[in-house]
Amino acid sequence: MELTVGNAFGFGWEVQLMEWLQSHIGNSGFLFWLLSNLSAFGEQLLLVAIMGFLYWGLNKEFGKYVGLNVLMVNVWNPMIKNVVLRLRPYMVTDTIKPLRLVDGSADAMDVAAQGYSFPSGHSSNAVTAYGSLAIHEKKRKLLWALAVLLPILVGFSRVFVGVHYPTDVLGGWILGIIVITLVPWLKRTIKNRWVFYGILLLSSLPGFFYCKSNDFFSSFGMLLGFVLAEPFEEKFVKFENTSNILRCILRTIGGGLLYFGLETGLKLVFNAVLGLPFMAKLAEANDIIPQLFRLLRYAVVIFVVIGVYPMLFKLTGRLFERKTKKA
Repeated sequence: MELTVGNAFGFGWEVQLMEWLQSHIGNSGFLFWLLSNLSAFGEQLLLVAIMGFLYWGLNKEFGKYVGLNVLMVNVWNPMIKNVVLRLRPYMVTDTIKPLRLVDGSADAMDVAAQGYSFPSGHSSNAVTAYGSLAIHEKKRKLLWALAVLLPILVGFSRVFVGVHYPTDVLGGWILGIIVITLVPWLKRTIKNRWVFYGILLLSSLPGFFYCKSNDFFSSFGMLLGFVLAEPFEEKFVKFENTSNILRCILRTIGGGLLYFGLETGLKLVFNAVLGLPFMAKLAEANDIIPQLFRLLRYAVVIFVVIGVYPMLFKLTGRLFERKTKKA
């Protein structure tokens, strides 16, 4: 396990602000619960639900637009983190407590599991996801309001729970703005899909040579799964969206359960493989082996939920049609 290896730096006012927030709000009560849980607006569960509801339900192209932006920010974010190597605030000073860990199952000081601090992934996720929604649906003022408000709330939450400096949050916001500007521009400019995807993948490849944290390999695997799943779905599946909200919700629930279930199941399988004597020796001699298994796991998960899972929609569509006729 790789423990606190990195750089410790920051402005004095950042530490003072975080200490003041934690000392005055505490780590219990409704206000604590509310502020700490605002981080959820930039976390995996809610983002999967939003992108799934769009892709599987309402508008396939809209879902792919938001999803690709989120995937790219999650690849580029750890690439920056592993260059800056800024340790999280609580890793540097005992006066700041980690109230909401990135990986609750791992040691708080394990950088490989918890990731580095700059820029904030939750903050960049929030700007990218909600900013993409607003940009795609330009005339919806509510989405523009959410695109401004939610990243601010998420950023504040990350500072309060002690896992990011305020400058980490600012860096995350800037990265998110760059992604929602650059990635759609590249797609509009480069008409050949494979050239476009090739550029995105090539821009991410340097991470293999220096990234040590799990988040890079997870995100690159997701990106690879997306790149393979999109043309597969277009050629072999061709599922149709639905305006029926109930069907959208059911598709999203089913896809979410499949996503998390498959991710957990493959993790157990790959861990069992890595536990075999030969693989254990190979993994011990080369740190990249477990990370490549992680990459493969997430690539398979995304390929299945984007490319294969929608094959079920024709069957469920027939069931809904039969019930409608009987009614």
